[in-house]
Amino acid sequence: MDKKNKTIIEYHSSFLDYLEIEKGLSSNTQKNYSRFLNKFFKWLDSNNLKSLKPSQLSLAYISKYRIFLARHVNPRNKITLKKSTQNYYLIALRSLLEFFVEKNIASLSPSQIKLAKDKSDKEIKFLKLEQIEKLLLAPDTSAIIGSRDRAILETLFSTGLRVAELTALDREQFKITELTKNLEVVIVGKGNKVRTIYFSERAVCRIKKYLDQRDDIDNALFINYKRGAEKSSASRRLTTKSIEDIVKKYIKIAGLPIIATPHTIRHSFATDLLAQGVDLRLVQEFLGHRNIATTQIYTHVTNKQLQDVHKKLHGGRKIKN
Repeated sequence: MDKKNKTIIEYHSSFLDYLEIEKGLSSNTQKNYSRFLNKFFKWLDSNNLKSLKPSQLSLAYISKYRIFLARHVNPRNKITLKKSTQNYYLIALRSLLEFFVEKNIASLSPSQIKLAKDKSDKEIKFLKLEQIEKLLLAPDTSAIIGSRDRAILETLFSTGLRVAELTALDREQFKITELTKNLEVVIVGKGNKVRTIYFSERAVCRIKKYLDQRDDIDNALFINYKRGAEKSSASRRLTTKSIEDIVKKYIKIAGLPIIATPHTIRHSFATDLLAQGVDLRLVQEFLGHRNIATTQIYTHVTNKQLQDVHKKLHGGRKIKN
């Protein structure tokens, strides 16, 4: 069928193929996009717009769809959609418009789809450098468990890894010698995205000390030391829940006034890079974000830091009116 005659709804399957082949998204992510986009397709149908073509999509239609989302009542709990949920539907629609752009199909610009501002969004929690230092020094490294935990904490802050990415690390990825300082490791992260992660000299040192204490043959980088675990033929690889518990344990030991998770350390990693002047696009690569919009959440934190510094230090404040 000629592009000019195809309706928006008729591009559904082509869009999903685009997500799989060109964007490399996982099947679960594709299903989510399809589910959120179907809401828009059903809205078109219920408003006698089933024959609407991409070139006919206007801001007026987008505005009406946004009103529909804002007033839509979930039949299960009888409440309206949260702003964050509304945004999922809008992001799916924006991705469809990005698909139209890449395929040279005339339609609205993706930038015309503005997300709803959610005042209830939680602030990003992150640790300051002095708090990170207290956390990293909290484990007792005289025992192998403490040595392992110190290596875990150093790795989280050095790399900004997601907790699932950390648990998936294998020993064979770490060829560390006495001369090894910094280290680069290639991983397959969220959405099967391949990226390189970077270990500082400090993190490499701690991983080496931990591995030097190991006398097992398990290929997992970080393993558990539960009683009798060494007798099992199954891998002793730590789970994401175990890593979360380890972080909580040392947050408490360090006496830090924050309920932190491994993701808090990831936030701290990103915030520190931006505070040091690293470009947002580079931070996006470090974190493995597909979309720069995901990384932009950290700019709110660094912008607030800049604002506080300006208020405190700018000389103009000392000038009398």
